[in-house]
Amino acid sequence: MIDRSGEIPQIVVFRQNQFRPSEVFIRQQAESLTRYRPLYVGRASFGPAPPGREALFLNGGGSRVTPTALWQMLTRDPGPYLRLLGERRPALIHAHFGVDGVQILPLARRLGIPLVTTFHGFDATLKTQAFLRSPAWFNYPLFRASLARHGAFFLCASEFIRSRVLAMGFPPERTRTHYLGVDCRAIVSRESGEETRTVLHVARLVEIKGTEILIRAFAVAARSRPGWRLEIIGDGPLRSRLEALARDCGVKEAVDFLGVRPHEEVMMRMRRSAMVVLPSIEPEDGRREGLGMVLLEASAIGLPVIGSRSGGIAEAMREGETGLLVPPGDPQALAAALATLMDDPARRLAMGARGREFVIRNFDRVRQTKRLEALYDTLLQKSSPLDQSLNLF
Repeated sequence: MIDRSGEIPQIVVFRQNQFRPSEVFIRQQAESLTRYRPLYVGRASFGPAPPGREALFLNGGGSRVTPTALWQMLTRDPGPYLRLLGERRPALIHAHFGVDGVQILPLARRLGIPLVTTFHGFDATLKTQAFLRSPAWFNYPLFRASLARHGAFFLCASEFIRSRVLAMGFPPERTRTHYLGVDCRAIVSRESGEETRTVLHVARLVEIKGTEILIRAFAVAARSRPGWRLEIIGDGPLRSRLEALARDCGVKEAVDFLGVRPHEEVMMRMRRSAMVVLPSIEPEDGRREGLGMVLLEASAIGLPVIGSRSGGIAEAMREGETGLLVPPGDPQALAAALATLMDDPARRLAMGARGREFVIRNFDRVRQTKRLEALYDTLLQKSSPLDQSLNLF
């Protein structure tokens, strides 16, 4: 779509805390756009902007909290963002996570432009009490109904998340599942000779990711299978406790805590792994896994995956064909699944091949981006009835 001046329209990609290492999927989607220019806007930055892209932050950059940023966080006042934008007049705002949609809704209404909000996981599953306890989130349950009324469209990371969003009262006619997608053209299927006896886990080290369950399961499965290693990429508040657990389980020397790594290195380590595991659990705060993008990336490379039967994880695989599902929070069941794949190289290879086919067929980012841009087109062509967009997903 070209605007009247002949330039590619600019859209705001909004996330209060931009460029978190664990949220690379936001940047990947925005950078896949071909007919719209992303302008990254937020309260703070936790990493560099993509090369050549403009990024604007209330705190001027970095992760510190400034008085202006704090004021906007508490009041939702659009003024600070209006001043930040200056003379820029974006065509549309795309907020990532429901909490961010609520936060930026007053700006979208002041500018008179559509607001698209993508729900990814905790924003559709976390219990209300948890939001109210957080200064950064307490506005969300208070103004969520306003977002449902005035937001232009709502995208959900999985069918599971869509069911939760609808249960919160969002309009079905403006709420659709939209998988973010994987760059299947850039990801080359690995050769079987690249594989090493490595189980890979990529996640923030927080309760929901089930890293504790994985360490316990690995200790059981690897006991009679020497030479296997567990690599854990990511960091978080549970790291020291998990390192102690690996020691207590007798697998300290076989478990590598690698911390946060660049996405390019994560993909490289995937290529030489035997499988990727995401054994998410179901914490009491209600938080659930939205989909599990790391499983899709692993499948695109040609790896088998193991996940828990929780949240939207089952949508990221074909059970028994591209990966295995286990009950959440069950280390014995996970140990059995690990052993099954550890002992069967031929099955690992076959699952990986089918996994790549599955991702290409259902999660190709180029196709998904075309659908997203078609939605943008529909929202910006005010003469077109919105319900035409229902066939886009």
